[in-house]
Amino acid sequence: MELKPVYIVQAKRTPQAKAGTQLKDIPAPYLGSYLVRNMLDKTLIPDDCVDEVIMGNVGTPAKYPNIGRVIALEAGLHKKTSGYSVHRNCASGLEAVSQAYLKVASGRSDVIVAGGIENMSQMPLIYGKEMTDLFINVMKAKTVSDKLKVVSAFRPQFLSPIIAIEQGLTDPFCGLNMGQTAELLARELGITREQQDEFANNSHHKAIAATKEGRFDDEIVPIIYGEKLNKLLSHDSGPRDGSTVEGLAKMRPYFDRKAGTVTVGNACPITDGGSALLIVSEDALKKYNLEPMARIVDYHFHGLEPERMGMGPLMAMDGVFRRTNMTMDQMDLVEINEAFAAQIIAVRKGLSEQKVADKFGIDKTWGEIPDEKFNVNGGAIALGHPVGSTGSRLVVTLAHELAKRNAKYGVASLCIGGGQGGAIVIENLKK
Repeated sequence: MELKPVYIVQAKRTPQAKAGTQLKDIPAPYLGSYLVRNMLDKTLIPDDCVDEVIMGNVGTPAKYPNIGRVIALEAGLHKKTSGYSVHRNCASGLEAVSQAYLKVASGRSDVIVAGGIENMSQMPLIYGKEMTDLFINVMKAKTVSDKLKVVSAFRPQFLSPIIAIEQGLTDPFCGLNMGQTAELLARELGITREQQDEFANNSHHKAIAATKEGRFDDEIVPIIYGEKLNKLLSHDSGPRDGSTVEGLAKMRPYFDRKAGTVTVGNACPITDGGSALLIVSEDALKKYNLEPMARIVDYHFHGLEPERMGMGPLMAMDGVFRRTNMTMDQMDLVEINEAFAAQIIAVRKGLSEQKVADKFGIDKTWGEIPDEKFNVNGGAIALGHPVGSTGSRLVVTLAHELAKRNAKYGVASLCIGGGQGGAIVIENLKK
């Protein structure tokens, strides 16, 4: 089947805030629904002409199952608009975009909103088995005497919670948490603590500069927050203006206390945020008089061993370049999610050093990424990584920056917990 062209006409995101701060009390759907409303209000597309809403989300709130459908209805779309949620760990937002691409390219849909959202502040503490069993047995007990007997078995340690976010960041197959996988790459590839801290410091300074210059203004939709809904957040709260390599060097290793090099300073913070793109067919462009921002060229996902999941972007970019017959040299901008400084440095080594590429079964190098093309406005170490959103947030940021520079092609990629990588190539059409 010949695939039809697929266009991005709107690309927006929330400001991103560290977990436990400005966005902590905003239910996850509302980090997406106001973006959807904002995008559609800028077009002539009627609310009953959106075919589908696809949203990536990892920590699905119990109150909002199938968060994609909830977002569609909260945004005021017609009840006939279908909506669903996808989960591919860190690349959930990119998975949503890729599914939208396939549906539009195949001719099954004309107008889709795709993206991702995550309120990591609201990921729950969970009762353990002992406490859960006690509650169940109390409910089953038929008499007061039976209930008291069950309650008498209670012990204070039953209240020790299971931390959902901690479990979610630990791979069930290899038993390593995400930080430990970064430590493994640092050891195997000889990546020093100094290199990691320098990379992290640069990310903060690039993000601060981009914020001050207003380079994020076109992509961020400010959001109202606070107990009285009387505060407005219009910029990312993560970047540190006063970051220094010397300050980062004072932080102790977090994932390997004795011999590690990965710290909370050279890793991405836990973050709340959302992002969304309006993705349409050529017929929809003409029907609703839309101006395209970009064209989706193609995407690729690839798997690898979970304990080296950080090398996922190397595998995924190799795959998308082969699929599209394109090269790194053709990319005017490159966005790779900064899960950990060690992981990003490792990926860049794999792109430029054959001996590293060989370790991952890649028979060619795609070349070094010039600093002037790479994460030019900073990355997740400064901006944060709301896991369900980041995959689509990268595409949002890439589309806007390509337009600002009147550049042609860009690639966005990220590693995925569980041992995968994802990548997407887009072409700027905004003149």
